[in-house]
Amino acid sequence: MSETSQAPQQQLLGGIPRQSAADPPADPLADPTAAPRPGPDAGPPGGRAGVLARAFGAFTGRVLGPYQAAVVRIGFGLAWLAFLLREWPERRVLYGDRSPWSPDLAGQLLADNGAFTVLPWFTGRLWFELVYHLAVLAALLVVLGWRTRASGVVFMVTLLSLQNRNVFVGDGGDNVLHVMALYLVFTRCAEVWSLDARRRGGGGPAGVLLWVVLGAALTAGQAGAFSGDSLDWTAPGRSVFAVGPLLWALWAVAGLWYAVNRRWPDGEPRAVLDALATMVHNCAMLVIAAEVVLIYSTAGWYKVQGSRWQDGTALYYPLHLDYFTPWPGLSGLLGSLLLPVFLISYGTVAVQVAFPFTLFNRRVKNVLLALMMVEHAGIAVVLGLPVFSLAMIAADAVFLPTAALLWVGARAGALGSRAGRSVLT
Repeated sequence: MSETSQAPQQQLLGGIPRQSAADPPADPLADPTAAPRPGPDAGPPGGRAGVLARAFGAFTGRVLGPYQAAVVRIGFGLAWLAFLLREWPERRVLYGDRSPWSPDLAGQLLADNGAFTVLPWFTGRLWFELVYHLAVLAALLVVLGWRTRASGVVFMVTLLSLQNRNVFVGDGGDNVLHVMALYLVFTRCAEVWSLDARRRGGGGPAGVLLWVVLGAALTAGQAGAFSGDSLDWTAPGRSVFAVGPLLWALWAVAGLWYAVNRRWPDGEPRAVLDALATMVHNCAMLVIAAEVVLIYSTAGWYKVQGSRWQDGTALYYPLHLDYFTPWPGLSGLLGSLLLPVFLISYGTVAVQVAFPFTLFNRRVKNVLLALMMVEHAGIAVVLGLPVFSLAMIAADAVFLPTAALLWVGARAGALGSRAGRSVLT
């Protein structure tokens, strides 16, 4: 084609030379499928409006931190399960009919603080045993990720019930479990590394059965079928978390979820519920992260004000208390090394104070996160606080990098496959 025949075509294209099919279009007018060029008042592509639009789309359409949520779920479930199994021989002394903290004393405290517990519903031993062993079962189901929407609610109810029965039992990790159990219910923590992730759909006979049992228990309790006034959730001064209405709301949402999954498994109602669940999950994960930051920041700044932390001798004293010395030889050896005691005391304060400020630098944050996890592991061994340490490590997992979790998951899967093949052969 001659240059004279190409001139009219170039005029139609705004004077833009024609390009070959292999070359990318230099202007949206050269590609009929390209988006129109923004007007003079529009912001630049990828500007603040574009960033906000992408952030909102990710917040409403993508589950943030699914692997971190799974580790948090498994960690908290293991921590509570380990505590219940470790204290199983003494369960009646801690929370039951043999407890020095009698039901009358517990009732007086519950009347003042309005804490939620189902143990006053019945006064016999059978009810206590049912609640305690139901807590063991719920913790196991949460670890496995089986029917997590229903088992997570049972996990929260039984955990709050036992801890609020006797608030004087615990080592600090119970406070973390107490708070995080409420947040965990709102997360989609079974998207990966769970039995729920191996199946399709959210409905099923087992899930519906759990939903019916929870609804019957709530209905009977609200109607006053059980003894005790702790069921009056609308009375002034009740729990600041409004646990009663919260349970009703969770039960209603779970029923709606099952109904929609059965009626419109791939329809628009399911898509709307998925979007709402995703937004709630993302908000809950942000709250968990903020809670962890708050724990470390307040702990660090309170330590700064302590004289024992200022002179670097804070670790020396618990190493010489019988209650915190499961290994007397190891505690005595570490307590006699003044320089390591000084460095660990000062390092603990520095790491806890600095951690909130390192969230904007991924590498520094990962280093401090590893140091804090190692420190909690040391606390579990040296000071004999395994439940506290496991709860804190599980809470720290919300900041773990996804690449590291995927690497650990791949290695664990490979080891499991290799162990399975060796057993079969």
